[in-house]
Amino acid sequence: MILLSHFGLITPASRQFIGQNKRLLLPLFILVCLALPTLREITVTALSDAFFQVSVFVAATLLIYYYAIEHLPQLELSYLSAKSPILEISFAAVLGALPGCGGAIIVVTQFTKGQASFGSIVAVLTATMGDAAFLLLATRPTEGLIIMGIGLTVGIVSGLLVNAMHSKDFLRPTAQEQKHQIKILPTNIIKISKPVWMITIVPSLMIAFLIAFNVDFTKFGTNIDTVISIFGAAMALFVVSIWAFSSKGESYKEVTSEDDTCNPPSKIIKVLQDTHFVTAWVVASFMLFEILVNIAGLNLKTWFVHYAYLAPLIAVVIGFLPGCGPQIIVTTLYIQGIIPFSALAGNAISNDGDALFPAIAMAPRAAVIATLYTSIPALLVGYGLYFLVDI
Repeated sequence: MILLSHFGLITPASRQFIGQNKRLLLPLFILVCLALPTLREITVTALSDAFFQVSVFVAATLLIYYYAIEHLPQLELSYLSAKSPILEISFAAVLGALPGCGGAIIVVTQFTKGQASFGSIVAVLTATMGDAAFLLLATRPTEGLIIMGIGLTVGIVSGLLVNAMHSKDFLRPTAQEQKHQIKILPTNIIKISKPVWMITIVPSLMIAFLIAFNVDFTKFGTNIDTVISIFGAAMALFVVSIWAFSSKGESYKEVTSEDDTCNPPSKIIKVLQDTHFVTAWVVASFMLFEILVNIAGLNLKTWFVHYAYLAPLIAVVIGFLPGCGPQIIVTTLYIQGIIPFSALAGNAISNDGDALFPAIAMAPRAAVIATLYTSIPALLVGYGLYFLVDI
């Protein structure tokens, strides 16, 4: 904040506004980095890489995903539980393994209504990777499918063990707690980005694929690399700015979780919301990484090589944080080759994504105990893979 004030980007009037919306700190921080000659080049590179390597692929993946699941029925877990407890736990884990937090929130909501067992909560929170799954699938699809498979398997086993240990009504919310509902609020600012994305998505995807296949852009012109980098940086800054103004950004939840669902619901708006959210956190992690390496001289990869045995533990502890933002940072570090696969797997199992917010609000005791339960398989899998694969 002091640095922003020094460059005149924070006035006394705007200081209060930014204090209310903490999301605005990210686009303002980017503007400061662009204003500094020593940081301008690495900032443009980081923004361009975030947009072309992540944002466009996440947007395409989300679009396919949301259209594919549009007609999938959301079954009541109470019916499945009556048929077979194993079927209930398995389906809860499947909903959790789906990319995003929607499936996990469905199970949490049904638990608070008394329609699902505590084991289903443990299963879904263990299996879910949240929005970080979209990032991993878009950039490393093979590893993404492997992580989903691990989460699904561990989630089913964990849920069944928990139900075997506890009674059927263990930690079920009271009638008073069941009165709480998840709010669906209108979101208008996100609609500004819709025409921009419609114009740029196709050429952006083409450029992203060319970059992925290491095509030499100098064949098309001497300055084409610079033009592409500036375009990617401008799009990333635009996306981050829309994300910043899409929420009040007053609380930790509003900064680290998805935005409220648009009312009336729209698949396109949902795709844009999730893409902007993932992009903002990826940009933040890219910028942090570049500054630590180029300015502070800290080599995170070397640090994790020397202290590799701590990587799974650190990733599991980060997984305790509610929301998908911190988990996207962990996934980004893996994609950049900084942390090992074992750390990614441990984080994927321990993190509960945005589903932990409604769980804390509607059944806080169950949420805390379920999170503690998920830490056990997270550590076992994380360190199991560390000794079997990473060493």
